Amino acid sequence: MLKHAILSRLSETKVVAVIRGNSAEEAVELSKAAVQGGIRAIELTYTTPHVQRIFEALEEEDVLLGAGSVLDPETARHAILAGAKFIVSPHFNEEIAPFCNRYGIPYLPGCMTIREMVKALESGSDILKLFPANNFEPSFIKSVNGPLPHVRIMPTGGINLNNIQDWLAAGAVAVGIGSDLNKAYAAGGFDAAVELSRQYMQKSKE
Repeated sequence: MLKHAILSRLSETKVVAVIRGNSAEEAVELSKAAVQGGIRAIELTYTTPHVQRIFEALEEEDVLLGAGSVLDPETARHAILAGAKFIVSPHFNEEIAPFCNRYGIPYLPGCMTIREMVKALESGSDILKLFPANNFEPSFIKSVNGPLPHVRIMPTGGINLNNIQDWLAAGAVAVGIGSDLNKAYAAGGFDAAVELSRQYMQKSKE
């Protein structure tokens, strides 16, 4: 899949499920629940044990798979070989950016300041992850787009059913959701995670 097609799919789906599991099996269940609920982009975090097994288990699903919590180019390479179509970091890493560019894979680094955002843009990042987003208001996007009108931001961390529409209305290209899914799964199992995913997708389209 070409880079622009991957970026288009991320923009269209609006919701990226950030999957953190205590085990590979739990992460697979969470991922499948998200897909059944209508989410079409999943970020499998490298903090989950045996993450490659999760990529393998989701090969046949109709979903755009990416890798999260990627801290170095070695991990980025492992993720791309496992099937990741986009790479996400909690911070901007100057070595990951050219590596992803070389293979036409979007790199979404976590940025909080204008300085970090400009560095990420100069290194070829098309979408920047605002992380943790719960430290900011949705209006922050408009403030950034003043001096940097071409910046596309994906807030992650602190996104919930009450504020997802505010972030999207403020100009977020997509949002990352994570802890809510884990909580739903812990409280009500697979079906609860499916239902919450449906609610997020419904909110994203309203």
